Amino acid sequence: MTRTPLLLVALLTALPAFAAPSDTTLTTVSERSGFVKTGRYDEVIALCDAFAARYPDAVRCQDFGTTPEGRPMKVLVVSKAGAFTPEEAIAKGLPVMLIQGGIHAGEIDGKDAGFLALRQALDGETAVGALEKQVLLFVPVFNVDGHERFAAWNRPNQRGPEEMGWRTTAQNYNLNRDYVKADTPEMQAMLRLVNAWDPLAYVDLHVTDGAKFEHDVSIQVEPVHSGDDNLRKAGTALRDGVIAYLAEQGSLPLPFYPSFVVNDDPSSGFEDGVATPRFSHGYFQLRNRLAMLVETHSWRDYPHRVKVTHDTIVSLLDLVAQHGAQWRQDALAADVRAQLLGGKPVALDYKATDKVRTIDFRGYEYTRTPSEVSGALMTRYDETRPQVWQLPMRDELVPAHVVAAPKAGYIVPAAHAAWVGAKLDQHGVTYRLLDKPMGKTAVQAFRADKATLAAQSVEGHQRATLEGEWNDEKQDIGAGALFVPIAQPKARLVMALLEPQAPDALVAWGEFNNYFERKEYMEDYVAEEVAREMLKNPKVKAAFEQRLKDDQAFADSPQQRLEFFARRHSSWDDQYRRYPVVRVNRAPR
Repeated sequence: MTRTPLLLVALLTALPAFAAPSDTTLTTVSERSGFVKTGRYDEVIALCDAFAARYPDAVRCQDFGTTPEGRPMKVLVVSKAGAFTPEEAIAKGLPVMLIQGGIHAGEIDGKDAGFLALRQALDGETAVGALEKQVLLFVPVFNVDGHERFAAWNRPNQRGPEEMGWRTTAQNYNLNRDYVKADTPEMQAMLRLVNAWDPLAYVDLHVTDGAKFEHDVSIQVEPVHSGDDNLRKAGTALRDGVIAYLAEQGSLPLPFYPSFVVNDDPSSGFEDGVATPRFSHGYFQLRNRLAMLVETHSWRDYPHRVKVTHDTIVSLLDLVAQHGAQWRQDALAADVRAQLLGGKPVALDYKATDKVRTIDFRGYEYTRTPSEVSGALMTRYDETRPQVWQLPMRDELVPAHVVAAPKAGYIVPAAHAAWVGAKLDQHGVTYRLLDKPMGKTAVQAFRADKATLAAQSVEGHQRATLEGEWNDEKQDIGAGALFVPIAQPKARLVMALLEPQAPDALVAWGEFNNYFERKEYMEDYVAEEVAREMLKNPKVKAAFEQRLKDDQAFADSPQQRLEFFARRHSSWDDQYRRYPVVRVNRAPR
């Protein structure tokens, strides 16, 4: 006979929110199984329609995209204020919150918790009155094709459900690395949904991996450490409000991602950070909007994780109902401030300082001993013996790279206008086409002193890291180029896309790697002849001899010595290591 786990019994008996309803029309496979299983995607399609049929005055079921394998991407538009289009939401002054599950489809707590919380909110059992004051966009599963790669042990570090989907898409992309580069049809569809509705808050529901400890959820929000200074107050209030509510419900929430500095070594402690915009919660602060990453802990069982995710959603509905109108005004004010960033310093990324404090962290007793299997030193936890760890934490965050925004904007040459323009369109960034040439124009050009191309691909890209700086030049700007003004609400996003040293810029994802590859060469015997001729010039000769004296690596390298002369020859490619996008201090007419 199969026995019901004690924790599940406790949940089902002690929590009215999880009591089985008499009408199962709007229940999930998960709820009917006692949160042991999760359903397939056909259940999402059926429930989307069923919710719209049951609550015709409050729910619309819509497709917002199609996956590479041909499946519909579903969103439930929910509001008891009669706002089912972006225009209606704006007219009524309603904040919009987008909650998504299953971006990593094996981490599927959000789908099952979301349908449960939504039904209860619509029936007035939780978040009473909240749906009258907002629009909720609920995407039960973002990575739909990955969801249908369904099997046990797809998440070997995770306790339940019995079977689940896969982390990546059918094209093997990790969607939570795709917010800026937007390679996938799924992300392009999501960005269209975001551009249409402009949600105040974007909530991304996950399950973390990691060590065994008692804390059951991590809540991270930006802007808190990054983005618009004034909007950080709203981000902090959203984060702290959810954490306080979860603590009241018996959870042990954290405001940081609990990943050890040294893998598998609890004593190494933690280092906080700000996610780069390839991730959901690093992306939306660039649009002056709030983003929350919710990470339940994989070593808690599925009933517990679904409950925590459910409680998080209920808290979010209440908080946005209470404060969303003001937060929306704060976000719109941040849009205005962003248009004034020209010439001002802007942080491209962030880092933790060396300042360390000690925190109490609820773990378990453990030992670290050599493994008889791998031979490596490994940690073994005793879950019967809770223990409070005193661990080092580095959580003082400061900008890592700061650059002054261009005074007017960026110019993308005509050769790259089509694909860069398409990328800007995906993000809702404003630009205009230059229909006539500008001739010699004062610009700032970035030439890389050093360009390092990654040894292996990341998400199908060979990433590039550039060292260099902007310098004043004059260049011919041809017709067909794009001018991307900095004076727009998404100014920070513009810089994240086009600044060459931004961590997830287009150039960082390898989209301009051709410019950092040498294409034309001078044969060595020709270079020798050219060098001898150049050495007749006293200035060149003196510079060469000084370099030999000062730089031993140069002196020892025949290639570098010949390149010294090749770079001074008229045949040298002046586009080598020159990033083709330029900055301007005045907007083109």
